[in-house]
Amino acid sequence: MAASFRVDVVSPEATLWSGEATFIVARTPDGEIGIMAGHEPMMGALVTAAVHIEGADGKKTTIAVHGGFIQVLDNQVTLLTDRAEIVEGDANEARLAAAALAAIDAET
Repeated sequence: MAASFRVDVVSPEATLWSGEATFIVARTPDGEIGIMAGHEPMMGALVTAAVHIEGADGKKTTIAVHGGFIQVLDNQVTLLTDRAEIVEGDANEARLAAAALAAIDAET
């Protein structure tokens, strides 16, 4: 079994997901980044896209995010985002949801 690490996905409205994970894939302006336990400390920007989390219990969660930041420090990952929602479905559904979140900004 892979080692786990703490993950928190936070928006201004609420903590959307919090728990132990074994793997995360998030998109930055430079491309996708995969994170596992023991990852080097880093901080980066997030772009509007899907974030995939594989929980320590084996459950996979996909969250559509609209920008924000990711921080990896001391085996803990924090994703701070303007808007996010948990998506039921495949990666394409998550991309559509992320695009819808971005459209909200375009309307205001």
